[in-house]
Amino acid sequence: MKKLALIITIITVLVLTLITIGIYSYLDSPVGGNKIIQIEVKEGDSFNTLEKKLIENNAIKSPIFYKIKLKLNGVHKLETGLYEINTNMTTSKIIDILSGKPNAKPVRITFKEGRNMRYIASTISKNLSITEDEVYDKLKDKTYLDKLKKEYWFIKDEIENEEIYYSLEGYLYPDTYEFSGSASIEDVFKKMLDNMENKLNIYKKEIENSTYSVHELLTLASMIELEATTESDRQGVASVFYNRLKSKMSLGSDVTTYYAAKVDMGERDLYKSELNDYNAYNTRHPNMAGKLPVGPICNPSLTSIKATLYPTISSNYYFVADKNKKVYFTKNSKEHNNVIAQLKKDGLWYTY
Repeated sequence: MKKLALIITIITVLVLTLITIGIYSYLDSPVGGNKIIQIEVKEGDSFNTLEKKLIENNAIKSPIFYKIKLKLNGVHKLETGLYEINTNMTTSKIIDILSGKPNAKPVRITFKEGRNMRYIASTISKNLSITEDEVYDKLKDKTYLDKLKKEYWFIKDEIENEEIYYSLEGYLYPDTYEFSGSASIEDVFKKMLDNMENKLNIYKKEIENSTYSVHELLTLASMIELEATTESDRQGVASVFYNRLKSKMSLGSDVTTYYAAKVDMGERDLYKSELNDYNAYNTRHPNMAGKLPVGPICNPSLTSIKATLYPTISSNYYFVADKNKKVYFTKNSKEHNNVIAQLKKDGLWYTY
């Protein structure tokens, strides 16, 4: 009887061991699919916070096993950076990779200053697995925009004006960014908006004391960005725009007319119908006298934003740039026309 009991015990232990090994092997086994995933570990992240990302990317088979494995390994610390894993890896292998050094190269994207949303959408689609349509759809997503208005102090209801082409135009700070290959459009926008917030926070007091809203200041900055290149010229252009707005004059800015027609500067000359078309962006139209465009026309640099806050004090109402981008400021239309005539005579008049 004792021998029989011992044999039964041994068999039971073996069966239980085999079952345990089988369950362990199953839970630790890869999800499959040979899909490469990049996981970004940020400051403050832990293995617990990464669990959600792994589940969302369908990288682990069992969250419970993931937790058990972490306890068995005694893993606690993470190094910030970008990690690349594969859905053909076991949960144990994934944990081993995340426990080591960042092993993935980020996708580096530079967004140039003064470019509009069409350029941004195109640049994103060329570098990430995001289509231009996905970019435009996100810009129309009211739930998403409402969330942004709660997260960022500088984003207000003005971005949802029905006449605005692209809701976040002017709010995405142009810079060089690094993204994971699996970044979503929200990930991209978040980095750009966070950067804009950091830039604007420095001047928050000046912005709040301004008679213009953040949206209006960014709109002005976007125009200034395309009208001048140097810091002093941009401050001078800001002065002209403010003087014209106070006098209820049309801003008469060609860069707004091009944007209104959805034609990029330098692409072609505008048709007469486009020049004369009433549009909430076209500041050449008489109905826009004393008004700013309905929203920004590009994503401006910090220099242009600063120019709206610290403009030159002047009595200038006109400006024009030559083909070398030098800007000439004048007080009245007669002086303005004289400058244009001289530029044409000197061969400095800009033509496409």
